[in-house]
Amino acid sequence: MMKKILLLLLLGCGTGVTIAQDLPAKSTIVRELRSANDYFMKKWPDPVKTIITNKERPANIWTRGVYYEGLMAFYKIDNQKRYYDYAVEWAEKHQWKPVRGEVYTRHADNQNCGMTYIDLYRIDPKPERLAAIKANIDAVINSGRYDDWTWIDAIQMAMPIFVKLGVTLNDTKYFDYMYKMYSHIKYQEGGHGLFNPKDNLWWRDKDFIPPYAEPNGEDCYWARGNGWVLAALALVLQELPKTDAHYMEYLDDFQKLAKALLPLQRTDGFWNVSLHDPNHFGGKETSGTALFVYGMTWGINNGHLAKTDFLPAVAKGWNAISKESLQPNGFLGYVQSTGKEPKDGQPVTVDKVPDFEDYGLGCFLLAGTEIYKLAKK
Repeated sequence: MMKKILLLLLLGCGTGVTIAQDLPAKSTIVRELRSANDYFMKKWPDPVKTIITNKERPANIWTRGVYYEGLMAFYKIDNQKRYYDYAVEWAEKHQWKPVRGEVYTRHADNQNCGMTYIDLYRIDPKPERLAAIKANIDAVINSGRYDDWTWIDAIQMAMPIFVKLGVTLNDTKYFDYMYKMYSHIKYQEGGHGLFNPKDNLWWRDKDFIPPYAEPNGEDCYWARGNGWVLAALALVLQELPKTDAHYMEYLDDFQKLAKALLPLQRTDGFWNVSLHDPNHFGGKETSGTALFVYGMTWGINNGHLAKTDFLPAVAKGWNAISKESLQPNGFLGYVQSTGKEPKDGQPVTVDKVPDFEDYGLGCFLLAGTEIYKLAKK
């Protein structure tokens, strides 16, 4: 009996080592990221061509903003001038302003493009690159209102802008107001906040707070929504000074969310769109999986998540999306279309083109960039 237990332990350790070492070579990761990005850039050679689905939209809406977040991250490891030029042309033709030129918009989706504007300002600090997004966020702060974020996607769409402005301008007022807005959505929105400390997961918005439930009776936790939160916290933590009064709360929330997600991963490496009801539109999905891989890998790379616990998960997750979602021509399959809950955009399949192809790619580029750094180590 003892020999059998010892054998099982050895086999278990061996499996763990195999998974841990199953990250592709750095050159393979870059090749895969280039393939996906080149597919998109060829399909959209004009970065400001309006996006037409059920209606016509400007090309700096949140879906495209998330793509450029990923592109700017990828640019740091694959320093091709064409990526930079593509981003600058996009920003210049939108006059470095929020969506539709609404400088004083309060909607987080319309502010998201400002994240890339700030990154481009840091590369070449021309005043016009920063002026509009700074004026926008300053107006939000000066209003005294901090209840704009009523859905968890907003945490990713806007929260990193506050920290980037605070760091860029060396002004802690952005950090302080960022926390007011985060505190509202976490503790107050919908009556008691959208974060559920019982499960360490987030409801998408107040409509999903119980008594709303999934078909199996569990709470509805949407994968991509929780992915937005994990990614946003990673983006904030990588810039926020550790001396900030709320740094440790953000870190604690990041770690709790990552740990809650770990046992929910599917055996094939993906996460289901409904995190607590695998039978409710269960199946492979790229965007949520990529965001989880990004956040967890960033956590490993920066010493905030234990490599022994999380490396098998991120390796399995990355291999799933890079081998199964990424197609030979660079198209990304299994991306759930825009929405707010598991049923939206269904069915999600490998060959179905989502209503917008850009945000899934942005998530993929973010994940791959962190995986590259991990493989490099």
